[in-house]
Amino acid sequence: MSLEKSVKVLFVCMGNICRSPTAHGVFQSKVDELGLGSNIFVDSAGTHSYHIGSPPDMRSQATAKTRGVDLGKLKARRFSTEDFFEFDYLVGMDHSNVADMLAIKPDETNARVHLMLEYSNKFEQQEIPDPYFGNDGFDMVFDMIDDAATGLLREIRSQHKI
Repeated sequence: MSLEKSVKVLFVCMGNICRSPTAHGVFQSKVDELGLGSNIFVDSAGTHSYHIGSPPDMRSQATAKTRGVDLGKLKARRFSTEDFFEFDYLVGMDHSNVADMLAIKPDETNARVHLMLEYSNKFEQQEIPDPYFGNDGFDMVFDMIDDAATGLLREIRSQHKI
């Protein structure tokens, strides 16, 4: 799966149905808003195979929709070793996601793994909590992702001169 975009970003959480598809959708909307779709490729994946082929959680979709972001076309997939060779930015939502990615990192890649909130300007914590097992938290997760996505896009535009 060779991608032709100049910068490739992959968002990763555990199941790829709440946090990472939200990040995927939010970041893609920011990229599209600035007309950078030909420069930046966006995808998302999960470290576990619980939900492969499933759409994002309905609660994530509903929260995103109220904020003008459509997640309906996304489908969960599993993170793989090939992703280390395809993507420039591998962005995990929490330390567990990062550890799971690093556990399968091939020696012959220089790919770096980041935490999403490294790019946040408003939130001091390091991890975006998983809202899956509760009925609340989806708005807060969206806000955290939205803020960090803005910072990540700023970083990419600066580093890659786009």
